[in-house]
Amino acid sequence: MPALPANFADGVIDQPVRVQFEAFLNEHRSMLNSCLDGLTEEQARRSLVPSRTTLLGLVKHATFVEKVWFDEAITCRPRAEIGIPATPDESFILDDGDSIASVQQAHREACDASRRAASSLGLDDLVLGNRRGPLPLRWVYLHLLRELAQHCGHADILREQILNG
Repeated sequence: MPALPANFADGVIDQPVRVQFEAFLNEHRSMLNSCLDGLTEEQARRSLVPSRTTLLGLVKHATFVEKVWFDEAITCRPRAEIGIPATPDESFILDDGDSIASVQQAHREACDASRRAASSLGLDDLVLGNRRGPLPLRWVYLHLLRELAQHCGHADILREQILNG
């Protein structure tokens, strides 16, 4: 994964908080998606830890997360209707048809759909479809940022092990 430029957020320092949130989210979305760049299919699927976590699985899971927070939570549609697994753990499971290209594309499409779903909402508007109950969009953005940051860290370590192992 390429390192973040030292000044990637400089362009939003004086912008409204919504713009700042979205800039940081988009940067982390992009970084996680790019963890697959330049890998072979075997490398992307390589399991280095006892859990189901692989680089390909991390990006597939991030697609699930986008759909949970920006489809299920905003539209209140059930996961079965959205076409996503019932649990986060299941979202790491790779199918035979999953490839670097297909998983990256699905992730980009989910991120685009998330941006569209949130575009008409304010940071203090409530999303009603989460199991925790009504939550402000601000909390959703913070939660997603935390999750993406954690997974980017996981991806950095796994990628380093794969490329230097």
